[in-house]
Amino acid sequence: MSKKTIGQILFLGFILLFIIVLSIDYGVEKQTEKHIFTNTESIPENSVALLLGTSKYLKSGRKNQYFENRIIATELLYKAGKIRKVVISGDNSKNDYNEPQDMKEELLKRGIPENSIYLDYAGFRTFDSVYRMKEIFGQNHFTIISQEFHNQRAVYIAKRLNLDAIGFNAKDVDVYNGLRTKIREKFARVKVMVDFILNTKPKFLGEKITIE
Repeated sequence: MSKKTIGQILFLGFILLFIIVLSIDYGVEKQTEKHIFTNTESIPENSVALLLGTSKYLKSGRKNQYFENRIIATELLYKAGKIRKVVISGDNSKNDYNEPQDMKEELLKRGIPENSIYLDYAGFRTFDSVYRMKEIFGQNHFTIISQEFHNQRAVYIAKRLNLDAIGFNAKDVDVYNGLRTKIREKFARVKVMVDFILNTKPKFLGEKITIE
């Protein structure tokens, strides 16, 4: 096989991958657009919210605006009476890294009572966080809190799991700080499709937790 033929095959493969990524991206957005909300007035009430975790600080040591904005969004929903309990789901795989606890401490500072907050330390991926809301916390109806691009994927996962979830959008970050995350998101959506094809399950499940 000549170098020219190999080059043509690689080029066609790249074009095909590009089309697949864009198609999946568009499909996720279209299938979730009616279930994503941006203000507290229009969003329906749900007893429980799923706050998707992220790190408090960036590798540079600066504060993570994704983190800050998700905390603000949760406070807005809670004080507007649109949610009453919050499950914070994130990564706690290292002794010095605890997304759920960091977020809990910030919510407590903003007046959300401790008995309204539940922690899920096994939310290593968005897929795991959504799946565990049903299997561990017994929730079929809930509000997901994150940035819009993240909510779209999370709500899509919930719908595929036959869960009645909606999303509330936290403020996004500027293009400069968020570009790399947005690019990764395109491929994360492809990974979601692979997860469902392979019937993937969360890394951990564990004992059930009752939300009072």
